[in-house]
Amino acid sequence: MLDDEKPKVSLSEPEVPMDDEELVNIEDLTELDTKELANEESDEINEVDELRAENAELNDRLMRALAEAENQRKRGERDRRDAEVYGGRKLARDLLSVYDNMKRASEMATDEQREANKSLFEGIDLTQRELINTFAKHNIVPIAPEVGDKFDPELHQAMFEAPMPTVKAGHILQVLDEGFMISDRLLRPANVGVSSGG
Repeated sequence: MLDDEKPKVSLSEPEVPMDDEELVNIEDLTELDTKELANEESDEINEVDELRAENAELNDRLMRALAEAENQRKRGERDRRDAEVYGGRKLARDLLSVYDNMKRASEMATDEQREANKSLFEGIDLTQRELINTFAKHNIVPIAPEVGDKFDPELHQAMFEAPMPTVKAGHILQVLDEGFMISDRLLRPANVGVSSGG
């Protein structure tokens, strides 16, 4: 046999006949890969959106918690200040009757009684002044309206109303008891009589 006549050997795999069902279309493979990639991308996008929504919710909750903590701090600070200023309110209100009684005792005494019991009335006056000084240290100040002042329902309590031609209607005609303020709050209104006019 001549060299030219040698049988040719193919190095490629032998062709195996396939059924039609086994044949795979390359376009179908590409379409499947594209769908899988699109589904994976869609899942990733949904996961990112969920994480963003969760992040926004957590951020909102954090901001609300911080705001609530700040409000609680301010509320506590205000309560502490109020306790300092108004904490003795009940005691002060109870001491007002002591002040009223001392004032009445001093005002009701005649000159003869004062002269006969001079040291007693000096002690009452000194005690009353000391009580007023103690009130002042704690921002407790008297409300002392005068006859003829306009009646103020925020500061005064009308105990009676009477016709009085010399005093305008709605004005004070008699002061029964002084009122008191503690800082900027009313501790006790002044008890007054009010004119209804002539």
